[in-house]
Formats: sequence, structure tokens, C-alpha cells
Amino acid sequence: MQQMEDQTASTGAEDEEEAFGVSEILLDEVLEAVRINDATTVNDLLDPLHPADVAHLIEQIDDRERRALLAVWKGGMDGDVLSELDEGLREEIIETLEPDELAEAVRDLDSDDVVDLVEYLDEEQQEAVLGALDPTDRVVVEQSLSYPEESAGRHMQVELVRAPEHWTVGETIDYLRSDVALPDQFYHIILVDPRLKAVGYVTLGRVLSHPRSMALRDLIEDSFRTFHVAQDVEDVAQAINHYHMITAPVVDDDDRVVGVITIDDAMAFLEEEAQEDLLRLAGVGEGSLSDRVIETTKQRFPWLAVNLVTAILASLVISLFESTISGFVALAVLMPIVASMGGNAGTQSLTVAVRALATRDLTGANVWRVIRREVIVGLINGLAFAVVMGIVGVVWFGSPMLGLVIAVAMVINLVVAGLAGTGIPILLEKLGIDPALASGAFVTTVTDVVGFFAFLGLAAAWLL
Repeated sequence: MQQMEDQTASTGAEDEEEAFGVSEILLDEVLEAVRINDATTVNDLLDPLHPADVAHLIEQIDDRERRALLAVWKGGMDGDVLSELDEGLREEIIETLEPDELAEAVRDLDSDDVVDLVEYLDEEQQEAVLGALDPTDRVVVEQSLSYPEESAGRHMQVELVRAPEHWTVGETIDYLRSDVALPDQFYHIILVDPRLKAVGYVTLGRVLSHPRSMALRDLIEDSFRTFHVAQDVEDVAQAINHYHMITAPVVDDDDRVVGVITIDDAMAFLEEEAQEDLLRLAGVGEGSLSDRVIETTKQRFPWLAVNLVTAILASLVISLFESTISGFVALAVLMPIVASMGGNAGTQSLTVAVRALATRDLTGANVWRVIRREVIVGLINGLAFAVVMGIVGVVWFGSPMLGLVIAVAMVINLVVAGLAGTGIPILLEKLGIDPALASGAFVTTVTDVVGFFAFLGLAAAWLL
């Protein structure tokens, strides 16, 4: 019985591992086929995989194995796989592709995927990709690239389905069944007036479930709204998420619909932004596991340098109380506790504030309420830990006054941590600085300096 349970558990674990991404067994099989230069086996192993899984496999191996794989897997790389790769790795692989391979890879991609593929490439690589497109597709991609980097126009896809607002369900179905080029996937039919101005949209489900005589204008969805090509794509993605939209029509200066942003692209963008915020809070930029050593070093070095400066600043504060510390050695033992608690509390408030700013939950309407809440939370936590540290000071060092000093310093620093953790990212955003990128160093500096100054300053005043 136990053996059966073990086998069942083992099988379940293997199924779970292979349900997402690429299993180690498959990875080993691919690398072994590459090692013996068996192109047929490599194709047989990789062709059935989803493009995201192929990209994941390529990201898992090192540079040498990757070059060997691409040499054996000639002609296998397609645009969908390139779109799934990390940006840095994507550029590296594009450089290895022959012009005809690159042309074949990007030919069947939607316009937004092609734009995403080429927007961060250098001019020579961009020209290689654009040269692989049909003239009409190239004009569309170049038009999208002309919009600002983080705009809706840059990230929209131009493949969509329009229909005159006066059409009926029957006319629409006949049109869709005619010899007309349709997107591979679409969810809405955009209704337009004679000037091509978007007036609403209708889901395919409602079209298929109503009589042929039903007017499309009577089936318009309540969630319909349009977005300008110059609008920040993050705002569009937030709106899609907020209003539970599937398709967001994008319009030009004349309110004519020129493209759409779909929910899958919006969610991918929001996920990417969340991951970037997380990495920036840790001071590691936008790197990935596939980045080279020198690239990773360049990304992390500036923020380590900033942290060094802040650490020196905190040390200067400590040096002001050198005589106090030498006269009461217990201060050297306890002062890291105050700074550490303040730093952790500040990081907690900072993380909440940065995420709320990114999701537009923290606005001018509730900013003071949020700041007040974080300060009160800091005060309550400070009082609770002040009691604990006060007792520690008395029991450990037998000094009631030392317990009082660290208790008061704890309260001061946790209150300041709540204020700084919320206020600094808000202030940085007002100044046009990315709060996720810069807040951590400032909050750490504030909590360290205030913590040391409060603790050592009170000690100098009350103990000596």
C-alpha cells in the first residue's frame, strides 16, 4: 500500500512538473540530441511544444549550449518563440539568424508582436526584421514605431474587424464568412459610423446568438470606451482590468479607430510592470537569469554605490556620538536593533505604497488617509515593540533608563518609517521619478539616520 502511495505521489509530482514549462527530462533529451548533432530528434522534441515552452527551454541553457542548439535546429525558430524570449536574449538570437530565416520567423506575426520584437533592437537589426515584411505590413509596423514608446499606439494591433453601425446580425455573419482577411483571434466587432469613428462594439457571442434581423446597434456592450493613440499604455491596461474589458479600441486624433489592445496583451503588460517594480525595489533593475555577467554587474553596481553612500551617511551620524558609545558600551549592542526595525517597517510601507501607485489605487483623493494609516500603524507597532525592548534593556543590562531610551527610539523610528515609506514614493512620483527605482535607498537612509540619531541622542541626554 505504501509503495502504491509513493508511486502515485511520484507520478503526480512528475505530472505537475510537466504541466507547466519544460521538464528536466525533456531538456536533457534535447541537449543530448544537440550533442550528437541529431537534427531530426531535436525537431521531433521541439516542434510539438508551445512557443512559450520553447523559449523557456532556450532560456534555461547556457550560451555554449544555446549556440549549439541553434546550429542544429536550423529553420526551427519562429516569430512566436522570439516574442516569448527575454529582450536581451532575443537580440542575441536574431543576430544569429540568416535573413531568410528571420523573414520566415516574423512573416505570420500580428503587428503588435512585430513591434514588440523590433522596438528595442538596434537600427541594423530593425532593418533586417522590417525588410522581411510585406510592404503593407512594414508600413503598419513603422507607423506603430512612430508613436511614443509607452503609448497605446505603440502597443496596439491593427488587425481588427469593423462593421457599419447600421448592419444587422445577418449582414455581419455574411461578411465574416466572405473572402475577407480576419485576425487569427478576435473577440469584438467594432461598430463605426460613415467617418470610421468607433461608436460601440459587439461580442461575437451576441452576434451568433441573435436572429439575423437584429440590428448590431442594439447589441452594443456597456463596457465600450475608446483610448487615444498617445495615451499611456499602462492607463489603458489598468482600464481594461478595472472595467473587465476584453478589447480596447484605440483611436486617432479624428476619433477614427486604428487598432485595438486586447486583454491578453494588457495582462501581460501589467504582469511585466509588476515584475519590474519588484526587481527595482530590490535594486536589480530589469535583469533576467539569461543576462550575462557584465550586464548584471552594470545593472546592480549603481544601486550598490548608492547604498554605500547612505551607509556612510549613517556612519557619520554614529560618529557624532562616539564619546557616548564609548561611555556606555551597551549602546553599540542595541543600536542596530532600532535601525533594523525601522528599515523593515519602512520597507513594508514602501512596498504597499509603490504597488498602490502602480495600480492607481493610491491617488490624491486618499493620499492623506493612507499616510495617516501608515503612521498610526507605525505608532502602534512602535509602542508594542517599545515595551518588549524596554524589558530587554532592563533584564539584559539592568538599566531601566537604557530600556526607556531604546523604547522611545523604537517608537520614533517606526513612526518615521511609516511616514517615509509612504511619503517618499508619493513625492518621487510627483517629481517624475520612478518610485520603485529610487524609493528604497531614500527610505533606508531616513530610517537609519533617524534611528541612530534618536537612539544615541536620547542616550547622550539621559544616560550620561
